[in-house]
Amino acid sequence: MKSIEQDIITPLLKWYDQNKRILPWRGSRDPYKIWVSEIMLQQTRVEAVKPYFERFMAELPDVHKLASAKEERLLKLWEGLGYYNRVRNMQKAAIRIEEQYHGEFPKTYDEIIQLSGIGSYTAGAIVSIAFHEPVPAVDGNVLRIISRLILYEEDILSQKAKNEVRDMLLPFMNAQGRSGDINQALMELGATICVPNGAPHCEDCPWEKMCQAHQKDVWQEYPKKAAKKSRRIEKKTVLIIGDGEHILLHKRPAKGLLASMYELPNYEGELSEKEAVSAVRALGMAPLRIQKTRKAKHIFSHIEWEMSGYRLLVEPVEYLKDNTEYDNNSRNGQNENDKWSEGYFWVTKEKTEKDYAIPSAFSAFTEYFDMKPGIGKKIHK
Repeated sequence: MKSIEQDIITPLLKWYDQNKRILPWRGSRDPYKIWVSEIMLQQTRVEAVKPYFERFMAELPDVHKLASAKEERLLKLWEGLGYYNRVRNMQKAAIRIEEQYHGEFPKTYDEIIQLSGIGSYTAGAIVSIAFHEPVPAVDGNVLRIISRLILYEEDILSQKAKNEVRDMLLPFMNAQGRSGDINQALMELGATICVPNGAPHCEDCPWEKMCQAHQKDVWQEYPKKAAKKSRRIEKKTVLIIGDGEHILLHKRPAKGLLASMYELPNYEGELSEKEAVSAVRALGMAPLRIQKTRKAKHIFSHIEWEMSGYRLLVEPVEYLKDNTEYDNNSRNGQNENDKWSEGYFWVTKEKTEKDYAIPSAFSAFTEYFDMKPGIGKKIHK
């Protein structure tokens, strides 16, 4: 056991001390900051997370602020990170911390893992970094580097693999009294040296001489993963509908994919120009011009959207021209003042950027938000 600590943990920590990246959340023992960063980092690159983390912490710096935030603002702060249920679960957890723990973040693994949206990895990261509890935090990075180190043959996407790797690491988590640093060092090694895509940088790895995959030159074969199920393809037509100053948004249902998010109106299948015009008229507007957009694709976990689209300029809507209440409230995020009909909202381009969280699935179409009178082909009534 002592030999493994000297051969594996000691060189790992030495490498980490010399090479760890400077990150906004690193060095803090605040469990709230660690929690927010770990949820944001799930399936998102570190460099992409940095500005989101800083913006989120500036507006919601503690559990109380998160628990009391309005959902619309919460989703807007999360916009671009995807997987919006993560931030919804964070708010549920924050509310429970307020009610059950009087606003003080719980300190044990068994308590933390009971909170909404927190699994074994996140709980392990929080308790080891914030409270020095010797619990492994096993994520994809850790599974990859361990599988190459020992030529682990199990499918790393299985729960069995996660449990076994966790059990392997558990006896060494107390080494040098640095459980939090051990977890962070393992993550760092997987993120910067034994990388998920492309060849590992073995010449810079503290485990170069011990790594069996490197010694046998079989790193390409590890980690083992079962074949993924093919995604379901769904064709959609996206409509960017505007009157020159406002864009029409639709709020998705409270349950299901992209629940309660604001989207551009869209329809199943690939609509013709005539069908797109008819769809706009059915919404109670008079289309003037139409322009076909470029196609786009968006991949969810099990679904792939293949999207075509049209930008449509419509006649100005009367209630927008005369509605002083809309004008007076156009910057305060009160979307009831923007409502056109049930589920639909007219919003200025500026307000979409400030108040309305639009999923990244529609990001390819936001470049068409500028509606000029002469765009596209004139529609003959």
